[in-house]
Amino acid sequence: MKLQLISFLALLGLSYSISAKPLKVYLLVGQSNMQGHAAERTLGHLGMDAKTAPLLKAIQNADGSPKVHDQIWISSIDTSEESGAKEGKLTVGYGAGGREPKIGPELTFGITMQKHVGEPILLIKTSWGGKSLNTDFRPPSAGAYVFNEKQIENFKKREKSLAAVRKEKVERTGVYYRLMLEHIRKVIGDIKRVYPAYDAKAGYELAGFVWFQGWNDMVDGGTYPVRGQPGSYDSYSKNLAHFIRDVRKDLQAPKLPFVIGVMGAGGPIAKYGPDQKRYAGIHGEFRKAMAAPAELPEFKGNVTAVLTENYWDGQLSELVDRRGKVNAKRRELSKDTSLNREQRDKALADLNAKLFTKEELKVLELGVSNAAYHYLGSAKILGQIGKAFADGLASMK
Repeated sequence: MKLQLISFLALLGLSYSISAKPLKVYLLVGQSNMQGHAAERTLGHLGMDAKTAPLLKAIQNADGSPKVHDQIWISSIDTSEESGAKEGKLTVGYGAGGREPKIGPELTFGITMQKHVGEPILLIKTSWGGKSLNTDFRPPSAGAYVFNEKQIENFKKREKSLAAVRKEKVERTGVYYRLMLEHIRKVIGDIKRVYPAYDAKAGYELAGFVWFQGWNDMVDGGTYPVRGQPGSYDSYSKNLAHFIRDVRKDLQAPKLPFVIGVMGAGGPIAKYGPDQKRYAGIHGEFRKAMAAPAELPEFKGNVTAVLTENYWDGQLSELVDRRGKVNAKRRELSKDTSLNREQRDKALADLNAKLFTKEELKVLELGVSNAAYHYLGSAKILGQIGKAFADGLASMK
């Protein structure tokens, strides 16, 4: 329609100006679950559920090959790459490094977000496994890390020099906060290197930030000595609020929309089984602490929390637990010297047939590629999480 209008006005000797919009840039930051440990082979599980099948259709071509999204560009930290980053058009393979291509939340986040905005977008992903907010990502305004009395007492018992421990902590504090900013600034300082068609005259807009981190803080009994008790993770909430403020200040984006991806590995606590209940207090208190900054008056309307527990796959998790019984039996049989290999294999095959239907074995084979703390390495889980992050940002407009 616009082209027809331009042609018509040209015939009349009039001009028509189309003002290009700034390129929308989205920042994805966190630790291993933002990296993403879902192997490409787990994508097939998406197609086994009518609810998630549309996501698979958006990710793969009809022949099963991964789609390359021409309207979505990405620069993602990847230490296995010579340049330190993997860059190009969004497709499968921007998850954690390894022997096979993996995905994280970036894939369905990008696909969903681009549909929301209807124009090209750029993703900048900075994520490193095993990093905490209390130290590694600690923001400047949070101040220095302060050891608690229990930590100091333990250092003394182990005859550790308190001065040396403090020096080491200072050296580690905020390193990944600074590396995050360094990579973001590098990309936005030369966007054409990543996205060749970028219109520098139109410029760019920092349109959203997604934070998906937490495991290392949740399990840190030193920093949080009374884990699981009410308020035991209050300092995480305070540090995350500082993080949001500092990111906005350092990137000169005072109202940058911010999504907090609340840790939800294991699913809703109300549905925890007997083996999980011992973690309920810790998980519950940490999830509350992660979500808390979204309720602060200063962040009203531009910070939201997405509960990733809502996308946990209960069936997949239960099948993994069942498989644990098979593995336990395998270990037991390996110690039984009265059986030959054929007899052991038959005993395991019989147990598998008893515990699983053929359909369940297919789900298990397709759906899982990692441990529970990595959301089972499930594309079905991480795919829904990525979409929810994009929807969360879109809801704040």
